[in-house]
Amino acid sequence: MRIQRQKFLAGQAIAIVSILASGPLFADREPQDWLNSMGAAVQSTSYKGTVIRIKDGSAEALKVVHTIKDGVVMEKVVAQEGNGLEIIRNGNEVHCILPDKKHVLVQEWDDQSTLFSTLPTSDIRFGSEYDVAIVREDRIAGRDAILLAIRPHDGYRYGHRIWLDIETSFPLQAQLISNGDAIEEVKFADISLNHDIQASALLPSISTEKFTWFVQPSDHKGTAVETPWNSDELPAGFRAISTHEEVMDGSGEIVTHILFSDGLANVSVFIAANSGELATGPARIGGSNSYSIVSGDYEITAIGEVPAMTVEQVATTMRRH
Repeated sequence: MRIQRQKFLAGQAIAIVSILASGPLFADREPQDWLNSMGAAVQSTSYKGTVIRIKDGSAEALKVVHTIKDGVVMEKVVAQEGNGLEIIRNGNEVHCILPDKKHVLVQEWDDQSTLFSTLPTSDIRFGSEYDVAIVREDRIAGRDAILLAIRPHDGYRYGHRIWLDIETSFPLQAQLISNGDAIEEVKFADISLNHDIQASALLPSISTEKFTWFVQPSDHKGTAVETPWNSDELPAGFRAISTHEEVMDGSGEIVTHILFSDGLANVSVFIAANSGELATGPARIGGSNSYSIVSGDYEITAIGEVPAMTVEQVATTMRRH
């Protein structure tokens, strides 16, 4: 009996040494390689599953079907609670279906993602504003994953934790991190990757024949312009990447929209004529903060998924040059 036990323990030891010697599944890949693969996976992977989205302490479940045909994004997202919101996407055209109000809002989204709006891009400058590291292997939605941690060097931006599917590099879970805590989270509870998606799965779940349709003008995104406005003291790493003039819905007011980015965090600044009605100061929803001021004849509002100190600094340092 003792001999058999010794053989068993020896076998276990050999197995453990063999596993340790082979190293983890991700040992031969750098974090940046994973991020590059993730970007490609988000752009090319077909999937369907259930997503749990958490914000401000409340959670909502979404059924998601997503595929890409001839380079065109086709997607359907259905809220599992509340008013039963459905989002149907065909390329850049998006139909937001509100069953309780019998309304359909038609919008243009460009490259905006329904689920992954805050994932890093190839422009992120690790080693300057952020560090990225592989933390550990994990298991999400029944699949093997690796956890990447993106840590900022200062308090002007949030951190991120991203769990990537080891087989495909697809993001299975993402958290927005402030002071070590998750303030927003998107997580697949179950997912099926790279299976054929039938066209019928992308159709609305209910008939919209008698619904009222509201179509947002296609030029809503605005016209690219040059502007004399800039910030005298942008947080390190941020730069202006686009400037547009936009017409606000309802009022017809022309607003200058400047987008600042560090490759991961974005801050939008809106500058309009002083209406005398602006509610100044800070505001917050989930991980998004905003700060509004009146500067002479202008109203200035900065908003983004960044800490409150970031939008306040950007808004209060905007100047005409």
